[in-house]
Amino acid sequence: MTVQTFIPNSAQAASENTVIQPQHTLAHDTVKKLYIETQGCQMNEYDSHRMADLLGDSHGYVLTTDASEADILLMNTCSIREKAQEKVFSELGRWRKLKEKNPDLVIGVGGCVASQEGDNIQKRAPYVDMVFGPQTLHRLPQMLDQHSGQLQTPKKDKIKLIDISFPDIEKFDFLPEPRVEGYKAFVSIMEGCSKYCSFCVVPYTRGEEVSRPLDDVLAEIAGLAEKGVREISLLGQNVNGYRGETFEGNICTFADLLRLVAEIPGIGRLRYTTSHPLEFNDDLIECYRDLPQMVSHLHLPVQSGSNDILQAMKRNHTIDVYIDKIARLRQVRPDMHLSSDFIIGFPGETDAHFAETYQFIQDLDFDHSYSFIYSKRPGTPASELPDSTPDAVKKQRLAQVQQWIKRSSIDKTDAMLGTIQRVLIEKVSDKDPNLLVGTADNTRLVSFIGDAAWVGRFAEIEITDIKTLNFVYGELLNLEPDVA
Repeated sequence: MTVQTFIPNSAQAASENTVIQPQHTLAHDTVKKLYIETQGCQMNEYDSHRMADLLGDSHGYVLTTDASEADILLMNTCSIREKAQEKVFSELGRWRKLKEKNPDLVIGVGGCVASQEGDNIQKRAPYVDMVFGPQTLHRLPQMLDQHSGQLQTPKKDKIKLIDISFPDIEKFDFLPEPRVEGYKAFVSIMEGCSKYCSFCVVPYTRGEEVSRPLDDVLAEIAGLAEKGVREISLLGQNVNGYRGETFEGNICTFADLLRLVAEIPGIGRLRYTTSHPLEFNDDLIECYRDLPQMVSHLHLPVQSGSNDILQAMKRNHTIDVYIDKIARLRQVRPDMHLSSDFIIGFPGETDAHFAETYQFIQDLDFDHSYSFIYSKRPGTPASELPDSTPDAVKKQRLAQVQQWIKRSSIDKTDAMLGTIQRVLIEKVSDKDPNLLVGTADNTRLVSFIGDAAWVGRFAEIEITDIKTLNFVYGELLNLEPDVA
């Protein structure tokens, strides 16, 4: 299996579909095959990989990238953008044709649209066999067994297989040990969100914030490190709001967790997403001061540069608060690369509000952003707000933001020339066996001449040439000791 390397974010992810890749070649034609299509953020990517692990261990399913040869089709959905439901039903219409050719084909729908729509999915698409939420994916083996047991049951007597409940953090107790693929790994440390921003459906589709126990998180990361993982990305809808219970019954904060993870032998780099400004506190800033494992890259969603709009969004902070936190962060990490989310055209956004956002983006000197036009989500408070701004104006504003940030990103890549970057070496180049490819703190790919035996180690690379916006070349200055 492979995971796309990009800064996880609902704005970007909602427009992308990913098919989970098999990690090995299919042995023969009689093997049971599983196809998973993933929509949405990195949390959904993580969940899809765990589904594959779960069904592989419990029922022997092997992943395939060809939906037409699969025995099970699973769609892991995202509801963050407008018309998400229509997108799901459109894809299910294509899958219906596959089921008409193969009546034994099992179709399951999970994720946030499943939580939002519930049994309406099976009403509109009765050929769907299973519906499950983000918090109940661990029950897939049991649902599959129930489905198999009902194959000979008359249609009128069949029980609908729908489980979109919110059983806290239970799923992690039933998921198998994660498989290691390469030198990076994602670890989900909490689920849900309790912020209730006026535009967001996450609290309604994933539930309120629930943190995994500290010992469970540390045990998972230690196991990954023993298998060669060197970079950990901690995941959560509001990841820096982590409050995990310790073995003694105390509460571990996110900053405390980072310090504990940094002590695990083999872990040389730490990332996390997605965070909230309200939880970005002094303890977290001190982690950037004290822990060299923390990358000089932060994704901290703000959504707007206007206090009026932030208030309407119920973000519960002001622009001054955000600016102050970034200023203090850059005092301890002057080379910090910053990215964020921006919703353009939120109901009531005037030209003056947008001007404030545009100036804010320039002042904070963002490296990347995931910016998109506001999408009305059913059931959220913002969906009831009046919106008189023409779509053409919203599109023009969005283009203006994206053009400026792209220019800023190009400038920051160009500024890498002559600098020394710490790089995690991940593979031998697909194009040249003499070149190695790795990732810098700021997410740029770095290529340089080296030995394949160095893959999996960190190196200091002097950047000598800029190839593209996200790809640079360099020369080896220092190879860090192998910690394996």
